[in-house]
Amino acid sequence: MSTTPPESPAPGVLGVAVPTPLRRLFDYRPCQPAPSRGWQPGLRVRVPLGKREVVGVVVECRDTSDFPLDQLKPVVAWLDSEPLPEDWLWLCRFTARYYQHSLGDTLHQAMPVLLRQGRPLEARIRERWQLTASGRDIDLARLGRARRQVELLELLRQHPRGVVSSVIGAQGFTRAQLRALADKGLIDCHEEPLTAAPAPSHGGLLAEPSLSLNREQATALAEMHEGLDRYHPCLLHGVTGSGKTEVYLQLIEAVVARNRQALVLVPEIGLTPQTLARFRRRFRVSVVALHSGLSDAERLDAWEAARAGRAPIVIGTRSALFTPLARPGAIIVDEEHDGSFKQQDSLRYHARDLAIARAHRHGIPIVLGSATPSLESLLQARAGNYRHLRLTRRPSHHAPARLELTDLRGRPRQGGMIPPTIDAIRQALAAGNQVLVFINRRGFAPTLACHACGWLAECDHCDARLTLHRQPPQLTCHHCERQRGLPDACPECGSADLRPLGTGTERSEETLAALFPEVPVHRIDRDSTRRKDALENTLAEIRRGEPCLLVGTQMIAKGHHLPHVALVVVVNADAGLYASDFRALEHSAQLLVQVAGRAGRAERPGRVLVQTLHPDDPHLRLLAESGYDALAETLLEERRLAALPPYRFMALLRLESPREADATALAGEAAGQLRQWLGERALAVDCLGPVPAPMERRQNRYHVQLMLSAAKRGPLHEACAWLTAWLERAPGARRARWALDVDPQTLS
Repeated sequence: MSTTPPESPAPGVLGVAVPTPLRRLFDYRPCQPAPSRGWQPGLRVRVPLGKREVVGVVVECRDTSDFPLDQLKPVVAWLDSEPLPEDWLWLCRFTARYYQHSLGDTLHQAMPVLLRQGRPLEARIRERWQLTASGRDIDLARLGRARRQVELLELLRQHPRGVVSSVIGAQGFTRAQLRALADKGLIDCHEEPLTAAPAPSHGGLLAEPSLSLNREQATALAEMHEGLDRYHPCLLHGVTGSGKTEVYLQLIEAVVARNRQALVLVPEIGLTPQTLARFRRRFRVSVVALHSGLSDAERLDAWEAARAGRAPIVIGTRSALFTPLARPGAIIVDEEHDGSFKQQDSLRYHARDLAIARAHRHGIPIVLGSATPSLESLLQARAGNYRHLRLTRRPSHHAPARLELTDLRGRPRQGGMIPPTIDAIRQALAAGNQVLVFINRRGFAPTLACHACGWLAECDHCDARLTLHRQPPQLTCHHCERQRGLPDACPECGSADLRPLGTGTERSEETLAALFPEVPVHRIDRDSTRRKDALENTLAEIRRGEPCLLVGTQMIAKGHHLPHVALVVVVNADAGLYASDFRALEHSAQLLVQVAGRAGRAERPGRVLVQTLHPDDPHLRLLAESGYDALAETLLEERRLAALPPYRFMALLRLESPREADATALAGEAAGQLRQWLGERALAVDCLGPVPAPMERRQNRYHVQLMLSAAKRGPLHEACAWLTAWLERAPGARRARWALDVDPQTLS
């Protein structure tokens, strides 16, 4: 005789994570009726919080509370009959713990916006109309004078898998015509999720054949295949244009063929459309995207399709890391060195590092791809923790272009460029090539100055100069986004002799348009690509291959395939090389190599001119003569001697307040209390500071920093946990904002 197991008793208390900065759960009483499958962690609930209602997530189900049960407020309503995925909950808990962040706020940010607002976690539905057996066999002449019904049947006969209602409506057919054919038994309708995964046809998984691999690519792919059933971290270290994406595609083919899912992270939203298009051309299965350019409904559709397993391939920017997968098979992080993978405010996570933790949890391979790997990844590969796979050849058989250092000292400039550079541009255009002029500074000029008294246009709210823009004409602070009209005269001395200092993308564009009036000039920066599809439309025009000039910031330097660019000009290589941040040289070198990699990617050899005021700088010379790998080895040794990351682990406490004294006082008290606590426990953690931030005043708030450093993660995180708990209780913390940045990528 079979017996059913007794139901577990309903819990008396639900520990709910709600979207607040407080690092604790809030206790509530369960509401009635209970969800059909009972109360369990992962259910979304609507709960009262102060005078409002918020959406939280049940994290604990228990029978006790630190408060009397009759004083607990009840849950208003439960929103899900099934919990959110367990692996997603684990990832959020790990993230909150590692980055010392509120679990409620972590869960909130990891969800699509509509789930935060209480929308049901279910797929949007669409109708698909198909011919019945009678509809396929009927003689269309039997429909008589119903001409539009005949045309509708002919449309459906051209599409054996059916046609969705929106497409039918776009062809001018009406619901009445659909219903008339359905009543005759000639067509029928079935509902499917909006992001339904198309079943591979008899042609198989691929819509277009894979490309042939060279020996290096084939060796790298074979090494990845060996680790398909286990945690297998690989650093795919390939020069720009060496075919890393083709290796990704063939790895994903193997993953999807095993009925698994692949998650691909790219650093910039601008790279997502081209990556998405290439993947959709290759595969017949559903490929979904997750990035900030989608509507809330589109983002939820993609998130739900991945959770349900209908989307075998998921592509997105850093936030896509939090996409749940029904059958995880592999994770790929393209351009793993890129700073865009680090969230710089609120929940300050690093998507690459969390992707590694997630792959380890699932026991699946992870591929970190880059032409200029981060020093952290290179050190892990050197230690044998990552498999180091190298791609040194381009399919074009041209070696990557070397950097040619051009001395700016004492030479006249037009739009930031000296005469030999302008001559090189003229020659490249005359040969029918395209030219990329790289200047990592938006606007017309970095600032406006009075030639009579030396006055500089500065922001009233930041320790920064205002950038001069011509389109539209105004002064803008790129730190707080405040704008000001152009003055008619100097506010200090009244002189009308106001001149722009330095060069930005607008000024270079204007100069090049005047020098080469017969050649189109395309500017690509954040200002020129604000409109939807503006970047894609510009890139499509560039890829037609006609001679043109591209003027751009780092938006154009990352990952874009520009086969007709034969010359790259770096207007000023010094801008980021000599910043106060110890990572500045690493990041600048990566950017220089990445932008240089846009040249010579097809049949034409490339050339890269790097203008600099410091052509004899030993680091810059090493980069130009021996490449990024040699420079990275030098930087690793310097970091080791200086006891800096990646040889030590770091956390940065950032404090800010409208009153300088409040931020400084809280930072000083926190430093004193922390040093005393560290001394009592003999923890090997260094506490440095407090010191003013590199930009002390920003948005009319004063910024102070305290740095923690340790040789091992454990003691550092123990100290961080104590410090955050102390700050939550400190009276002075009410007069200043604070945030702890674990593994900071910049000190600014």
